[in-house]
Amino acid sequence: QVQLVESGGGLVQPGESLKLSCAASGRTFNTGTLAWFRQAPGKEREFVARIRWSTSFTRVADSVAGRFTISRDNAKDTVYLQMNQLKPEDTAVYTCADGTPVGPGIRTDEFDYWGQGTQVTVSS
Repeated sequence: QVQLVESGGGLVQPGESLKLSCAASGRTFNTGTLAWFRQAPGKEREFVARIRWSTSFTRVADSVAGRFTISRDNAKDTVYLQMNQLKPEDTAVYTCADGTPVGPGIRTDEFDYWGQGTQVTVSS
């Protein structure tokens, strides 16, 4: 059973930065895809970024391109989301997901395992 645990969320002011972590257990983390999604109150869960573990190929949503970066530490089986120049519209619960999608890897139904999420609030 794969388990994912997110950390690093909190309350920050606009323009500040946060770095989220997703620690994985129960897998080698040498294959597959790990992605970050977010869900704001009253809205659908949306794709943020994903990384192909074997190739390190990444993709980020247009809404966060240039501000957010996804990366991973192979030795620690951990994936990170560096979030810079945060805006109030970035406020959401951020969740990591693990799966083996054959498609683009940006839809929720392409992933099999989910963490509990970590709250990010951007406010003055």
